[in-house]
Amino acid sequence: MIAIDIPLWAARLRAWRRGRLWSREELGRRLAAEADEDTRDRLPAGRGLTETVRSWETGERRPGERHAELLCRLYGAGEADLFGESGEPAGTALWHHLTGVPLVPGRFTPEEEERTGRAIENPARADLQTVAYLEALLDACARSSRRPADLADVLSPVFTLIEGFHGDARPSVRRALIMLSSEDAETISRMRYEAGDLGEALRWSDRARRAAGQSEDERLVAYTLAGRAGLTGPRSDPGEVVEIAVAARERPIREHAAPSPRLAALTRLREARGHAMAGEEDMCHRRLEESAEPPEAEPEERTRYTFGYSPSLHEVLAAECFLDLGHLDDAIEILERELASAQTSAATAYDLARLAHAYADAHESERCAQVARRALDLARQTGAARALRELRLTRSGLLPGPRRRRPWRPGTPGAPGGPRWAT
Repeated sequence: MIAIDIPLWAARLRAWRRGRLWSREELGRRLAAEADEDTRDRLPAGRGLTETVRSWETGERRPGERHAELLCRLYGAGEADLFGESGEPAGTALWHHLTGVPLVPGRFTPEEEERTGRAIENPARADLQTVAYLEALLDACARSSRRPADLADVLSPVFTLIEGFHGDARPSVRRALIMLSSEDAETISRMRYEAGDLGEALRWSDRARRAAGQSEDERLVAYTLAGRAGLTGPRSDPGEVVEIAVAARERPIREHAAPSPRLAALTRLREARGHAMAGEEDMCHRRLEESAEPPEAEPEERTRYTFGYSPSLHEVLAAECFLDLGHLDDAIEILERELASAQTSAATAYDLARLAHAYADAHESERCAQVARRALDLARQTGAARALRELRLTRSGLLPGPRRRRPWRPGTPGAPGGPRWAT
């Protein structure tokens, strides 16, 4: 039986918050927004409210009557459900609290929650139903529009949980779990990247690639390599970017697997970016032309992981290449067209920041300021720290910024070292 040394209501508070993918800071903001004027005046401000939430979730303090009412309204639950012994089976809140895995409201039956809790108590009991639970959990999190750093924080305990099942699971179940851990690590890597932490993104990318190798699924290995090729920063080594992209494209061929047309297009785009970073214009244009060919339909056999190629992605990455090569007019034309109807996302915030930077380099200060304001608002809304870093380079006056970055040249220190990528 799972046991912890805090009250059940405290474990439930934490599990319900994390299940909605809210940070403690966000829960505090929601509490303040839900409160009437008198109650809002009684709430501590800023970090004080975040600390109050922490003290509730650790069982150090029990919410007072007004705070309890606010919490019940936010969670759409009765006070007995949140603070009593009724509601979901006690073990559900306890194992979610113990592992940090989000308790997604309404997604799973009590039986599914209880069965997964038993597997946590005894990892040898993990089976294909456990795998199905974890797959559904990752899908629910992946569809979230939460801030990248918050989503990465939520997904990290899921990775730890999956890793904990590996040693005792049966071979068929173990392979499925390893593949899930690779996909989870790849998603965390992307989120850390958008959150502006390239170092953590690279480390999670390494975890994704290692797990993919253990799964012996060559398409999954190629998927993680393609993801790694897209993690670039001002000090990245263009030669390594090219090398990883080529390795991702050639790996399925080397293993006699049918190469994915989408994978081929995406890796040529990544390779083109590496050539552009190195100032190799002819090779860059050649790979851009090859990647522009419409990919054929994916094979009938579907996999849980997909290669994110689209015509819009092609255009945006082509604009990135043109910016690296100094072709500002071409880049601006593409970004203006593609961003006119782009979705609200951290990636869009970054692309807007890149457009503002291009206007700045083209000495169009008024347009730079307009787009930079849009990018700043969206970056703050979505938590796109990578976009904020790019905005600092525009010298738009909205954010304090460092000196302009210099293009990479041979002899410049590259990205953190690691294994070679040739297949």
